[in-house]
Amino acid sequence: LLFIAAFIWGTTFVAQSLGMDYVGPFTYLWARSLVGGIVLIPISIIFTRHSKHDHIDQTNLEASRRLHRRYLLWGGIICGIILFAGSAFQQFGLLYTSVGKAGFISALYIVIVPIIGLFLKKKCGINVWISIIIAVIGLYLLSMNGSFSLSKGDSLILVCSILFAFHIVVIDYVSPKVNGVLLSCIQFWICALLSGIAMFIIETPSWGSIVKASGAILYAGIFSSGVAFTCQIIGQKHVKPAIAALIMSLEAVVSVLSGWILLHQTLTSRELIGCLIMFFAIIFAQLQFPSKKKI
Repeated sequence: LLFIAAFIWGTTFVAQSLGMDYVGPFTYLWARSLVGGIVLIPISIIFTRHSKHDHIDQTNLEASRRLHRRYLLWGGIICGIILFAGSAFQQFGLLYTSVGKAGFISALYIVIVPIIGLFLKKKCGINVWISIIIAVIGLYLLSMNGSFSLSKGDSLILVCSILFAFHIVVIDYVSPKVNGVLLSCIQFWICALLSGIAMFIIETPSWGSIVKASGAILYAGIFSSGVAFTCQIIGQKHVKPAIAALIMSLEAVVSVLSGWILLHQTLTSRELIGCLIMFFAIIFAQLQFPSKKKI
């Protein structure tokens, strides 16, 4: 599920770039979040009917239901706020920096997530830390073509990366306690609400421009927002956050490969090596090494 999410996000770049030709960042974010929220309403109803007792303790039914609703509401609100803030920083950062640098800095959440985990007393194995270092090297080869220096846009993208890291950590905490599809639905309605407020304050949206960008908005809203983020929430129930961050960082690999296959863009040997290194890092992180037996 996490790889499906990474795959969809990696192929959404073309839709995002096309959509931004017609509408502003907040208008685009509002429209795709709204579509994602609408798509998830019927899916939420179906999932709720089939798994309505999965998260409820039958021994203390009423108290468990109240606790479940509390986790679901506050988890959805917090995830929605973080998603809105992270997406906004990413959109504005792209106005001032290159796509390659933005992709590299955004994916640095693979380092930030396990660091946050240390403060939450969630330690990673040595193979995970080695995999993180290997993955960062692969990301650098994949995304960076020149010297590395932080500009205004890079700093905005770095804030976005930190926010997405917290998004992963919050989902890791909340998702085992609630219905994942409902959580995803709530976060998109919160993101759409905040984006809509910012859209009317900062931008001057028009239905004509939204209609022109409708193809890109529908693709991003249905697949990137509705499907991919739901796959993330459900998938993280069964995977440690550091491993989840590594798997989802394959978004950068997929974006390069999809551009090569679908748009016939040139894939350099440096980028190909970066892809292979990242794939190796993901596999190495999930290897189980036998522990030494004490004599």
